[in-house]
Amino acid sequence: MDNVFLKKLDQWVTGRTVTSARNLSRRNFISRLGQVLVGTALIPVLPVARAANTPLSEIGDPQSCEYWRYCAIDGFLCSCCGGTASTCPPGSEPSPVTWVGTCENPADGKRYIISYNDCCGKGGCGRCFCNRNEGDKPAYYPPKNNDINWCVGTKTNAYHCSTAVVMGVDES
Repeated sequence: MDNVFLKKLDQWVTGRTVTSARNLSRRNFISRLGQVLVGTALIPVLPVARAANTPLSEIGDPQSCEYWRYCAIDGFLCSCCGGTASTCPPGSEPSPVTWVGTCENPADGKRYIISYNDCCGKGGCGRCFCNRNEGDKPAYYPPKNNDINWCVGTKTNAYHCSTAVVMGVDES
């Protein structure tokens, strides 16, 4: 009985091996291996929020216009509207396009790149309006202009509030 089982197992393995050899060439294997190696090598250059991996010392009140992250903000603070300094309130969505600023954190003296995201989809929050224009550029230079309604590309371009997301340290 053991010989019959081993013989059938041997035939099954032989059949699978022959089928694989017919369907997979060495070139195919080398091509797939190359794709995996290149894909793995590209993982470190993917755009991720590396600042989130390091703890950030902060002082100040996120519901105050004087909070350090808000040096180039213009609008209602999401931290007063049901969200936080870096997240939109429920029922709103972040706009896919943003403006940027560089603000100094008084806790560590470093300058950080801040992405200002409008939260869209609901009417204006109406609380904690803040208009600071440090580094603001004219409208013909949109990435550094805070007077544009950035709610383009969302379901509705109704502006609700603005967040200030730390993207990383300004190395310049």
